[in-house]
Amino acid sequence: MTRLETDYLVIGAGALSMSFVDSLIENSDRHITIVDRHAKPGGHWNVAYPYVTLHQPSATYGINSMGFDDDRVSVSGPNAGLYELATGTQVRDYFERAMNERFIPSGRVSYHPMSDYIGGEGGEHRFRAILGGGETQVSVRRKLVDGRDFTARVPATEKRKFPVGDDVRITTPGRLPECWLGQDGAWERPSQYVLLGGGKTAMDAGTWLLQMGVDPADIGWVRPRETWMINRLATQPGAEYLAQTVDWQLNQMLIAQEAANADEIFLGLEERGHMLRLDREHLPTKFVFPTISEAEVEMLRTIENVIRIGRLTGIERGVLHGQQGEATVAQDALFIDCTASAAPRQPAQPIWQDGRIIPQLLQVPLVSLSAAVIGYIEATMEGDQAKNSTALPAQITDSPAHYPQALLNGAMNRMLWSQNDDLSGWLAKQRLDPGARIARVIGGADRETKAAAMRIREATIAAVPNLQKLAMQAQNAEVAAAA
Repeated sequence: MTRLETDYLVIGAGALSMSFVDSLIENSDRHITIVDRHAKPGGHWNVAYPYVTLHQPSATYGINSMGFDDDRVSVSGPNAGLYELATGTQVRDYFERAMNERFIPSGRVSYHPMSDYIGGEGGEHRFRAILGGGETQVSVRRKLVDGRDFTARVPATEKRKFPVGDDVRITTPGRLPECWLGQDGAWERPSQYVLLGGGKTAMDAGTWLLQMGVDPADIGWVRPRETWMINRLATQPGAEYLAQTVDWQLNQMLIAQEAANADEIFLGLEERGHMLRLDREHLPTKFVFPTISEAEVEMLRTIENVIRIGRLTGIERGVLHGQQGEATVAQDALFIDCTASAAPRQPAQPIWQDGRIIPQLLQVPLVSLSAAVIGYIEATMEGDQAKNSTALPAQITDSPAHYPQALLNGAMNRMLWSQNDDLSGWLAKQRLDPGARIARVIGGADRETKAAAMRIREATIAAVPNLQKLAMQAQNAEVAAAA
């Protein structure tokens, strides 16, 4: 058995782990060993569907120490006029470059792809090579960094939660571009394509089908829940979009000061143009921070055959079974399974525990920024209690009712960080922090935008009491529903 020694054993090489490790490299002289199941860095991006792109701007994704070539504007398609969205291939290439050009050359990172963490306790842990089978014993001097609970899920890796008849044609978004191959190279175009799921994956698949020339009348869409979506215009990193970004940040808090419930926050932001929904006749019951352009929404609204039968319980040839009824579809329908939950909601727990670090969100949904801050705190502070008091973990949302808690967590963390001169000074220079980006370009803004930006902190402080009230309402409702 091979034996290694390291300061940190990190499980995974996705965005969360890579951003954490980058902060450690930048702010300490410690050694890090990374084990990951994938053959290359990038986590779930290695198995994502080929037409996937980032939802958020590339400017606030990745690692702090390496740019993402994020200054180009799309000139065509539904994202025209907005900053380009990094494709899955570009994201994978980015993380591979970070590993090969930044991490390994530092001399302080040992990377073990295609490896499974087996377990361990105290300072002794083991991992196994997936293909070769050999085991490695690792003596960890400081902490195990375990981000497995935050692993993103994609259809290609998830087990289907409902039965499907043997004669039913069904595929995943990742296999959809290959469906024309068929069996033995034969392809029979279905008379109907049916999207399964109401999240961003299904939206991406629907947009792709339309761009590939499929008539929207030939598409059915099983949407168990409608979802709120963030207008991508509000999240643009460039100075030319600063007025919209500031208005988005300010009005979240202004509306939250008086809202009687989470729905009122979303409806108020919709009036300002910052939140979008596909069907204006249905109040969404889902929200996991998807970001989309107005042009994409208009495209998806052309798919009028929305099948509302609740969550699927099974598929037979020509028939869909759901918790709220049944629906008939074409006998030769091709189903695209987009039902995997990309970001499962997990209970928050202390980040720093005995011998372990459990990275979690600090600013929902900014995975990279959150992990970078955790890495900086680990590198520069002593004592788990002090570290935990500086970084309050948050949960990803699932429904609109969870949004006030996410806003509250973000506000509380910002207030804590502003009281730490070292941390706030470090944040001000980081590429991953949207707030730092606003601060760097606000000097060139018009008077109205500057005035709005100056109000954000005051509005946030004023919103905290009502956000606490709304968050408690949601928590009590969940407890009552579970009883």
